Amino acid sequence: MGKFVVRKTNTGIKFDLKAGNGEVIATSEVYTTEDACRNGIESVKKNAPVAAVEDQTVEGFAAEKHPKFEVYEDKGGEYRFRLKATNGQIIAVSEGYKAKASCMNGIKSVKENAPEAPVTEE
Repeated sequence: MGKFVVRKTNTGIKFDLKAGNGEVIATSEVYTTEDACRNGIESVKKNAPVAAVEDQTVEGFAAEKHPKFEVYEDKGGEYRFRLKATNGQIIAVSEGYKAKASCMNGIKSVKENAPEAPVTEE
């Protein structure tokens, strides 16, 4: 089972969603307060399970409504996703994946792990 790990950084506070094996599958922006960070976690828990997937790596892709996962290719040629809430704000992003299939598995993992994931502090 996955978990959200809240941790302080030099500039604020952020969270990582970790899979059962400890791998980070999504991470947040840096928030200024712990309350804002926890609100971000709640937003991921609520939006991830119902979010559509918009594959921006396909020519002529269909635009999806928010909430959604956007799959895209970064400047280095790796596949990444970002989860956007109903208001269009980015609430979680992934690491870079060499294979698109791995990126899609990351989205699946977020959808499965986020809703019930406990929140811990590091």
